[in-house]
Amino acid sequence: MNWLLPEYLADALPAEAARIESLRRSVLDHFRTHGFEYVMPPMLEYLDSLLTGAGQDLNLRTFKLVDQLSGRTMGVRADITPQAARIDAHLLNHEGVTRLSYCGSVLHTLPASISAGREPLQIGAELYGYAGIEADLDIIRLMATGFDRISLSISRIDLGHVGIFRALAEAAGLPRQAEENVLSLLQSKDIPGLIEACAEVPVPYREALQLLPMLYGGAETLARARAELPALPEITAALDGLQYLLEAAPELPFSIDLSDLRGYHYHNGVVFAAYCPGYPAAIALGGRYDGAGQTFGRARPATGFSMDLREVARLVAPSGSKGAILASYAAHDKVLAAHIAALRAQDEIVVELLPGESACEGPLCDRKLAQVGGQWIIEAIQED
Repeated sequence: MNWLLPEYLADALPAEAARIESLRRSVLDHFRTHGFEYVMPPMLEYLDSLLTGAGQDLNLRTFKLVDQLSGRTMGVRADITPQAARIDAHLLNHEGVTRLSYCGSVLHTLPASISAGREPLQIGAELYGYAGIEADLDIIRLMATGFDRISLSISRIDLGHVGIFRALAEAAGLPRQAEENVLSLLQSKDIPGLIEACAEVPVPYREALQLLPMLYGGAETLARARAELPALPEITAALDGLQYLLEAAPELPFSIDLSDLRGYHYHNGVVFAAYCPGYPAAIALGGRYDGAGQTFGRARPATGFSMDLREVARLVAPSGSKGAILASYAAHDKVLAAHIAALRAQDEIVVELLPGESACEGPLCDRKLAQVGGQWIIEAIQED
């Protein structure tokens, strides 16, 4: 059965493809009106470029091959974000703030979850060159208003900060392997395992690490964190940043989760995840990743977000698009051909039947061009 696709790969048939393309245009136009310029990185790059710096966590997710021209190992991109960082740091080389957007397929060796595919259509926006918390707020608002534009309801936006765990791990003197183990337990919220893993951690960092999985909820979570976590400068600064976001954007459905540490080795500041009703995982992920361009020659402050447009398209209600117009073959009728051209210029879909073709299999035609009294007019197609 050579027509079957590999597991977790799928075609997008006409209706789905049209919905995805419509969403792509809407979201990219939304980014453009906020000053985010569109870039199109290549699908393939040398592996060391794709996996340097912020891209190291992508190693196991990246397909690898040998370049027949250079003999060097190349990778099929598993994430566009490192490519955008390369463009900012090495090609554009702006001194001030750079705002970039992108949309393209990425390929994963394994699906990120049981419901995910291996070829997400990643769309996102990145802001480089501004270290202040205002840039994080700008990116989060861009994401939220983008969902408003495509009429997809967001039920909550979880906020976290990887600097809190990083400060605790450093203050507690956790060796690398122990830090990785505790990180894994925190991400799965395995409290019994966390208690066991932290048994030898000195006070007060043992209690602080065990507390992190329970620091989730509304604005009151930050007050509890201030009261019960050690007053390390890094933790105080992180909590101040999260407090700023809550107060500056009360219209957004923020919640706090201080043990949500996805992308821990990639991010180094505020992280966020957007959720919508009826979908079990985060529909969009983002956060701060300062220094991403260092391996390309310039360490720049950076923050951004991305989402899989294929998954978004499954959640957005189909629009009531109008059908197409059916027309006779017009190669030998200049008047009819001109009428068809005029309709297409008005963004109408006109299907011109070929000689011997009696019906259109797709798209759905609900109208037709008919000649009445020597004039071509549009008539509704009556169902039999």
